[in-house]
Amino acid sequence: MNKLFVVAMGLLCLHSTSATCQTRTVKLKVIETSDVHGHFFPYDFIEGRELNGTLVRANTYIERQRQEYGDRLLLIDNGDILQGQPCVYWSNYVMPEDENLAASVINYMRYDAETVGNHDVETGHRVYDKWIREVRCPVLGANIVDKGNQLPYVRPYAIIERDGVKIAILGMVTPAIPIWLNECLWKGLEFQEMVSCAKRWVKYIRQVEQPDLVFGLFHSGLNGGITMENGIEEDATERVAQEVDGFDAIFFGHDHQVHNITLKNPSGKDVLCIDPSCYVKYVAEATITLTYDGDRLVDKDIKGEIIDVRNEPVDQQMLARFQPTIDTIKKYVGRRIGTFATGCSTRDSYFGNSAFTDFIHQLQLQITKADVSFNAPLSFDARIDAGPVTVADMFKLYRFENQLYVVNMTGREIKGHLEMSYDLWANTMKSPDDHLVLLNVDSRSDQQRMGFKNYTFNFDSASGIDYEVDVTKPDGQKVHILQMSDGKPFDMDKVYKVVMNSYRANGGGDLIVHGAGIPKDSLNSRIVYQSELDLRHYLMEEIERMGTVRPQAASNWKFIPEKWTKAAARRDRKLLFKE
Repeated sequence: MNKLFVVAMGLLCLHSTSATCQTRTVKLKVIETSDVHGHFFPYDFIEGRELNGTLVRANTYIERQRQEYGDRLLLIDNGDILQGQPCVYWSNYVMPEDENLAASVINYMRYDAETVGNHDVETGHRVYDKWIREVRCPVLGANIVDKGNQLPYVRPYAIIERDGVKIAILGMVTPAIPIWLNECLWKGLEFQEMVSCAKRWVKYIRQVEQPDLVFGLFHSGLNGGITMENGIEEDATERVAQEVDGFDAIFFGHDHQVHNITLKNPSGKDVLCIDPSCYVKYVAEATITLTYDGDRLVDKDIKGEIIDVRNEPVDQQMLARFQPTIDTIKKYVGRRIGTFATGCSTRDSYFGNSAFTDFIHQLQLQITKADVSFNAPLSFDARIDAGPVTVADMFKLYRFENQLYVVNMTGREIKGHLEMSYDLWANTMKSPDDHLVLLNVDSRSDQQRMGFKNYTFNFDSASGIDYEVDVTKPDGQKVHILQMSDGKPFDMDKVYKVVMNSYRANGGGDLIVHGAGIPKDSLNSRIVYQSELDLRHYLMEEIERMGTVRPQAASNWKFIPEKWTKAAARRDRKLLFKE
């Protein structure tokens, strides 16, 4: 009897071992960075101080995860890595023959996939084509299409296999790029609508590759943003998740906001949608547990988490690798180019004439000899103090690598442009206790709004004309142009030369299209001057030529009635800046 019992137990154990061998569990980790904007190192090259977050801190966390997960960890980036801190400007334009610094960092950190962001395209073919060649991981963009052959310009998707798990990553970028950037920067390319592109490619991937997991890597915000005249949306991640079957998770960015949500696709299945915001203060992370019965995948568990890496220790090995480059860039940005006799701040720009904004107006008119200048504060809260001015200060004065354009516009179009700008900017006051500017306290954490209802980089003021903005009037009727600033009459029917940045001249912010009413397809015919280099370069040249400059606020425009607006401005300024 004992012998039979032993045999029976042996058969039972044999059966259990066989069943166990048929079941397999694999645990993966995916870490995403997005909208890095040159925040590689723990040093702010603009302000000359230490930075929290950045890739060199994030890599400390990433390396800890590598120790736990080994090659079951995937590291992905979502674009907008070629623009921002001066270190990328230095690499793109000052030392363009060397390997691009963004490529060196991506390769050092062993990224597995990268997408193209709109600000990457802003650098122009010469820069981003070279960067794509230098990056060792796949650079993805299924909806970036070569006009000539209608094939993807970069790889549409990547297939990665880890511990027997086959993973497909489909990359896409916001198709709104032609709204913001002149065609010379993306010549020969098209940017397709995201939902239809995703449907086509996911169907192909599922049929041909038969992966276990399908991820989206989208440089496009959750929702909202610009909707173009053909219905194409800037921020389409939510629509893709809800209208396209087949995604397990979508890692996205572009909107500079933190998101960690689960949406339902058309089949009712969960799709994790996660976004770590910008500047590597956070990383987005998905922990994925897969259960297999033999070769058959029977269960997926996907959990998203936003990880705060702001105070992670610096990865000293990574820092040492790039220290010589950091030292060289510090020397570059520290070069003195002139002297400011007085300081200036963008804070003043939201409430009337500002020495900061008006100095740029002055130089734009001086450089181009245009009649009128448009300019908006590109940094929410930037300041240049009196004293020596360095290259680093130029990144405070002018944040983006926009070119300088001069556009022919009628007086009526100029007024329409300004009406739309102030409709985005100014409240319609019903009483002296109302806000002067359009605020949204819920947007304080939004890196692009910072407490305003709308984007401050679309708050264009004008120079070369004298005008008033009556905030008691309804939208579309606030701006009253009094005269040209030289005393000549302002003529609604006369054609004026108007200087602005390339983003605005190409239709960015919709002010020149919807506000001025100039059809998008006729904008190029209006351009009479286009600078070869970026506007910051010419501002630096002018400051070097002048030596000592005295930025002063002009007095060509104001909010009225002043008995309401002055007190309202003080209240709103205190709310925004805690002054």
